Amino acid sequence: MNPKTFFSEAEKRQIETAIVEAERLTSGEIRLHIDSRCRGEVLDCAVQHFHRLGMDKTELQNGVLFYLAIDDHRFAVIGDRGINERVPTDFWDNIYQTVVNYFRRGAFAEGLCWAIVEAGQQLSTHFPIQPDDTNELTNEISFES
Repeated sequence: MNPKTFFSEAEKRQIETAIVEAERLTSGEIRLHIDSRCRGEVLDCAVQHFHRLGMDKTELQNGVLFYLAIDDHRFAVIGDRGINERVPTDFWDNIYQTVVNYFRRGAFAEGLCWAIVEAGQQLSTHFPIQPDDTNELTNEISFES
């Protein structure tokens, strides 16, 4: 399946709008990357794209990547070091489990939108938005290259 056509144009806009909404609450930077296949462990694939997308270069090390490999039915959510140093080890578990439940119902866009906004709300406690905040990374969905 082609990752670029997995979501309709309306769903892509909905997801990107969720990223904008989430980033209004936090200085954290949120991205979604979609692959067709994940070669290896899903967390390894997510980490590889995290670095490739420059998400490890944010000032506060507070980037979050939602990673989806559609043909393999694999999903991961990872946060950068700045987040992981401040939150409990199970911080992402609820978001991950809820998204997987959405996915089981075929509600991929809805699940990702919920997760993105939820991540923004959760991160606002540790990384509240600042008046001089700048958007360090694009809000566009990235696709396998």
